[in-house]
Amino acid sequence: MRSRCVFDYDGKARSVAELERRTHDEAFWNAPDAAQQVMKRLAALREEVDAMSATARRLTDARETLEVLGDEEGAAAEVDALIDAAGADVDAFEMAANFDREYDDHGAIVTIHAGAGGIDAADWTQMLARMYLRWAEGKGFATHLAEESPAEEAGLKSVTFFVRGRNAYGMLESERGVHRLVRISPFDQQHRRHTSFASVDIVPEIAGDEKTTIDIKPEDLRIETYKSGGAGGQYVNKTESAIRITHVPTGIIVASQQERSQMQNREVAMTMLRSHLVARELEEREAKLAELRGERRANEWGSQIRSYVLQPYTLVKDHRTDVETGNVAAVLDGALDAFIWPYLQQRPRLAGAA
Repeated sequence: MRSRCVFDYDGKARSVAELERRTHDEAFWNAPDAAQQVMKRLAALREEVDAMSATARRLTDARETLEVLGDEEGAAAEVDALIDAAGADVDAFEMAANFDREYDDHGAIVTIHAGAGGIDAADWTQMLARMYLRWAEGKGFATHLAEESPAEEAGLKSVTFFVRGRNAYGMLESERGVHRLVRISPFDQQHRRHTSFASVDIVPEIAGDEKTTIDIKPEDLRIETYKSGGAGGQYVNKTESAIRITHVPTGIIVASQQERSQMQNREVAMTMLRSHLVARELEEREAKLAELRGERRANEWGSQIRSYVLQPYTLVKDHRTDVETGNVAAVLDGALDAFIWPYLQQRPRLAGAA
């Protein structure tokens, strides 16, 4: 099978065998941190090898079905379905081959802020959050809400949530930037067309046990507690369980309000802070600046990476890749791969041009 060669099936299978051999060494767990990294790498390689094997079986099944059933009724449809499934697998392998940067295989922390546009921008922020959560659901990724700040009339001033799954950050990194919405405002009694903006920031989730060069000093933190306005009903509203942490040297502010206790919210907030500091460090590496973060732009007109037009026509257009579709409803319901994949294909060129 050609894709098995292109994606180095044999090499990865050999790596699985070698790592498995290492795990059986009597001294393997003498260095727990290193052992955990080996186990993580082994699990990832097994997943890749198993997926390629499954694709090869689909194609083998298609060939055997065609040979055995030939022109019998239903055979062609069965073969077509197997081939289509294998083709989708190969597309996924090709996309995954782009995830070779330092934190591409990590989970992602997504933060969305309302920009220019008033109440429509707040509503747009909530719409974008739903779009990404639906996309994550379709991928089988786990999501976890960390913080949301409701706007006065409708929508959200900001929202932060985790998306956890293999290569979640690698895929969602393409969404970092300003997103523009054009529509007839449901909040305008005169039914005029409004333009609103929201900014999307994506950083890789960095676990507390991961080795980084980040040193967070307690004296650099300003920690505040407040009453949560999130899920949990009367319990969280009566206790100051929510946590807001300001990293004084950098001015980075993170917050968590969805957990039941201050301790849990503090752990979530510290994960977010650590992740933002790692992302900041990556930004400062000149060789990886354009590749990992891209150009920072104002959250306003003329700076958007993608436009979503609902009126006077329907169109979603990515201004970096020129990919567009008229099916706005599907995109807002999470159909984002049509935009993510072209960005990943062009990413080295775009990074070099930044």
